[in-house]
Amino acid sequence: MKFNKNECDCNNKVQSYSDMFHELKNKGEGAFIPFAVAGDPDFDSSIEIVKKYVDNGADALEIGFPFSDPVADGPSVQAADIRSLNSGMTTEKCFEFIRRIRKFTDIPIGLLVYYNLIYKMGIEEFYKNASISGVNGILAADLPPEEAEEVIVAAHKNNIDQIFMVAQTTSNERLAKIVKLCSGFLYVVAVMGVTGARSDIKKSTVDLIKRVRNHTDLPLAVGFGISKPEHVKDVIKSGSDGAIVASAIIDIITENQDNMDLAKDKIGKFCRELKESTIK
Repeated sequence: MKFNKNECDCNNKVQSYSDMFHELKNKGEGAFIPFAVAGDPDFDSSIEIVKKYVDNGADALEIGFPFSDPVADGPSVQAADIRSLNSGMTTEKCFEFIRRIRKFTDIPIGLLVYYNLIYKMGIEEFYKNASISGVNGILAADLPPEEAEEVIVAAHKNNIDQIFMVAQTTSNERLAKIVKLCSGFLYVVAVMGVTGARSDIKKSTVDLIKRVRNHTDLPLAVGFGISKPEHVKDVIKSGSDGAIVASAIIDIITENQDNMDLAKDKIGKFCRELKESTIK
């Protein structure tokens, strides 16, 4: 299917990150950004789950392309990757997945991928396919900014935001360099280690948000360990513009694989609670 990035099937213009964050700020809200692994537990069920996200308050989407060795991810996302790969998902099918999403929503879509997937397809081809499919931004989790020149060029050429992560170990000097390369939003890693649900938001996370905010006007979205409505409320209150929730939602899929209707109902309810927590 031929897809124009500037139009989705519902005849609405695809929303940019800039417009999305600006509109939410004017409404006194933060962005709720749920994560899904494309094709988890299978292509059609995964589409229905993402539609639940959209119908229950998602302001943007983060879609992971499954990878066999996701070094930045914890057990929940790893299990989702395995389910997706076992269902037959490939990079090409993942782009088809994005195009299917674009049939029912115009909100921003970001990809979280591992660089091997980009390299294997070819940088230019990957970014071209992303643009044609309706992707707004790409974050390559294992690609350091110092080695990202080629992907940044491809991103600019294809009108895609190249997103980078910052963590508690990121020095102010390196932070300043990352900010210059980043567009769309800056992904703030809430905790050290891999992705996964956590019990609370630590003071170090709050301090990191405030430190990063002093270095940039880019929107900030906090991820890794954001798993409860109160977490979302805390990071928004601390100065983040959005919250990314992954493992806590994926765990609902894992726990209800034998009853996807129940899983979707629980996901819808959880998404509504998470979105409500973004209201300042």
